[in-house]
Amino acid sequence: MRPIGIGRKNWLFAGSDSGGETLARAMTLIETAKMNGLDPQAWLADILDRIHDHKINRLDELLPWLWQAKRQPSSEAA
Repeated sequence: MRPIGIGRKNWLFAGSDSGGETLARAMTLIETAKMNGLDPQAWLADILDRIHDHKINRLDELLPWLWQAKRQPSSEAA
């Protein structure tokens, strides 16, 4: 119950009904990433960086349960 009480104070400052809905969507994405064992900050940073040139018919690849971080080329693979 504690997170609900803390959230109640945060939601007070959402600004408007649509601001509250946007906040709820963002929190849903973050909690879904956590439930899938991801670091939400790393996941969000990666998908926000990649989404602009990602093919629309492949957006499902960016969902938390399907997401894989882009691998950096290894300097040892030479």
